[in-house]
Amino acid sequence: MNWISNVVRPKINSLFSRRETPDNLWTKCEECGNMLFHRELTEALNTCPNCDHHMHITPRERFTALFDNGVFVEVDVPEPLADPLHFKDQKRYPDRMREARKKTNEKEAMLVAEGDLGGVKVVCAGQDFSFMGGSMGMYVGNAIIAAAERAVKLKAPLILFSAAGGARMQEGILSLMQMPRSTVAVEMVKDAGLPYIVVLTHPTTGGVTASYAMLGDIHIAEPNALICFAGPRVIEQTIREKLPEGFQRSEYLLDHGILDRVTHRTAMREELITITRMLTKKPPHVKGDLPAPTLEKPKAEDKAPEADKAASAEK
Repeated sequence: MNWISNVVRPKINSLFSRRETPDNLWTKCEECGNMLFHRELTEALNTCPNCDHHMHITPRERFTALFDNGVFVEVDVPEPLADPLHFKDQKRYPDRMREARKKTNEKEAMLVAEGDLGGVKVVCAGQDFSFMGGSMGMYVGNAIIAAAERAVKLKAPLILFSAAGGARMQEGILSLMQMPRSTVAVEMVKDAGLPYIVVLTHPTTGGVTASYAMLGDIHIAEPNALICFAGPRVIEQTIREKLPEGFQRSEYLLDHGILDRVTHRTAMREELITITRMLTKKPPHVKGDLPAPTLEKPKAEDKAPEADKAASAEK
């Protein structure tokens, strides 16, 4: 055995060999093509600092940035039947669910949580587009009902972040039944006199747009989000005409009165704090530990010295 070539040389090579860079350190922006460092991208809440393109963000990441100090408690959602129709296309439905859960580390396409937002107790529900396209199935319907019931119990505003490709085909008519179920859940919140705020993110389409995503007291959208029932390609093929530029995007819908506001993701927390405090008739939010200022009229004795000073100055 030649110990110089078999032992010493490999050790020297390992010291001076170029280390491989992990794949997850850089992300390429889909819009402008810039390479973004992962820490910079995380601080910007998955928005491109160069072109402001809003990339995908999970509900858990969104809630961490949204709630005070990133603290929230998940709300339990009843489990529906696993495979009610025994559906199978290229894969069995349970197999698709297993792959989606492994990919996202989440139970289903919607996460429900409660916590404080600017000192106001709120209940939030967020859809995850990476989980089977955020499709609306029985679990999503159960999640919206659970969120509505929790909001009514806590007398708290309900905020919903939508992101879906529509109803879940593997559950057939049962997925379409979530449209009236979610509508009834929203009415529960409104009957209790509580605010229901919808934040539409890219993309929000199909039966989700035709139900709970368009029933809010206030509708906010992220920039350039696709919001529609049928997609632009389907409409163009049907009417055989070219659609206007930006059709069915957030800014287009804002100009035509369908949305109330288009807000950048990094400004969404402050926007929601302002709206929830306004709708719950609370004073404006003050950052830090200082209490909100109280507006009190000056007393008569406080005015007297000022009047004496003014009189002496005139003399």
